[in-house]
Amino acid sequence: FAESEPELSQEPAPEQPFRRAEKKVKGALVYPAVVVSVAIVVIAVILIFVIPVFQEMFAGMGQALPLPTQVVVNLSNFVKGNIIYMIVAGFLIGYAFKRFYRTEKGKQMVDRYLIRAPVFGPLLRKVAVARFTSTLSTMLKSGVPILDSLDIVARTAGNKVVEAALIKTKSAIKEGQPMSEPLAETEVFPPMVVQMIGVGEATGELDAMLSKIAEFYEEEVDAAVEALTSMLEPLLMVFLGGTIGGLVISMYLPIFSMAGAITG
Repeated sequence: FAESEPELSQEPAPEQPFRRAEKKVKGALVYPAVVVSVAIVVIAVILIFVIPVFQEMFAGMGQALPLPTQVVVNLSNFVKGNIIYMIVAGFLIGYAFKRFYRTEKGKQMVDRYLIRAPVFGPLLRKVAVARFTSTLSTMLKSGVPILDSLDIVARTAGNKVVEAALIKTKSAIKEGQPMSEPLAETEVFPPMVVQMIGVGEATGELDAMLSKIAEFYEEEVDAAVEALTSMLEPLLMVFLGGTIGGLVISMYLPIFSMAGAITG
């Protein structure tokens, strides 16, 4: 008699904590990127198309322009006369940076700056910790040896600074050191993470401890993303409103001056 095969579970595998953390960080960065892009387009349109209309009107007044207005007019003339060069330069700079980042040295320099940068650096470091601990925990639970696991985790770290730290850790483990010691020497991972890993090694429950660290840092990323978003939203609105408002007000200053002279 043919035995019935066990039904395979149709439920998808649970998403790893670092994947959720990375999605949240990327989602948080979309809003400021969109706002800045819109601001650049709006400001460019004002400088290229709106300011020249006011400039022609001011030329017929026959009076000296206030300093803020003159600065904006000069900026408009500069942008109009060099817009093509500015666009080409932007593409060339972007292309050069992309090529540079693809090199080993370039990626190391950029990743080192990113992980130490103010505001975003601590957030990226937390995501890196979540990625490292979650992936390593999964590998160890699957029975993959620690050295092979570290090799895979290093290659998928997503940051050259973290990758170098894990490669150094792997070499130290080969020489008989516990993992927590070389991790502490790299100064990439927070002391609390290193201490918890040391406890996991001492108790023989490293995979479980790594899983707990990953879950903790996912919550840390959640809190950091919320704090970053709540800080960036008003700052971006002030920047956008202040910049566009400043341009508009500077264009109306000569009109206000002329109206004051007439009423006076």
